[in-house]
Amino acid sequence: MTQDDDTPQTHASGAPWRNFYGRFKGKTLKDSQKRYLDEDLAALSPGPVGWEENPERLPLDLEARFGKRPVWLEIGFGGGEHLVHQAQSNPDVAIIGAEPFINGVAMLLGKIRRAGVENLAVHPGDARDLFDVLPEASIERAFLLYPDPWPKKRHHRRRFVTPEHLAPLAQVMKPGAILRVATDIPDYVRQTLEEVPRHGFEWLAEGPRDWRESWGDWISTRYEQKALREGRVPHYLTFRRL
Repeated sequence: MTQDDDTPQTHASGAPWRNFYGRFKGKTLKDSQKRYLDEDLAALSPGPVGWEENPERLPLDLEARFGKRPVWLEIGFGGGEHLVHQAQSNPDVAIIGAEPFINGVAMLLGKIRRAGVENLAVHPGDARDLFDVLPEASIERAFLLYPDPWPKKRHHRRRFVTPEHLAPLAQVMKPGAILRVATDIPDYVRQTLEEVPRHGFEWLAEGPRDWRESWGDWISTRYEQKALREGRVPHYLTFRRL
């Protein structure tokens, strides 16, 4: 359900009304995936994110949750391949993944079990709710990988790279923090390069190789493999928080 007029809207919990245009659930979950959600998801919470459990929007105590580890964030982790890869490759880092699509969350939980990683937290919902309660300047690296392209022009305002998302993201990132964006949609590249620098980031590219070649610790996701099969060219954009 969405609200498209300018009338202020709130939920019964007191939460502001935020339009959400993606999917929360797809095909029927496997029994094993249902079990992962029942048995594993609560323990992987980064803390009280929801409005019902944190109506005052108190900042999360990341040190109590993760110790003194640097904290990274992946926004929309899809099936979780990249998230688990980074957790395995960086055991001294804590990584929070935000994803509202419950099928993707269930896929991630299966991967976490198989990999045995313990430095991950999962928010199964809108990243904007997480931005509300992340402490200011607490995130040292963020990933936005193959976000929903919303290709029709009238839908471009639904993209992540808009002020509604970028302003709070910038607020929770540390000065000098790195933001990585991967997309195979040329117009998404255009909008990203226009909007992200307006919110306190600098693009770090010095030449074409810097956006044509993937990062050294990159693992190709199923979304990227689909793009390559269909003849689309990935772009890898790196920004630094000023």
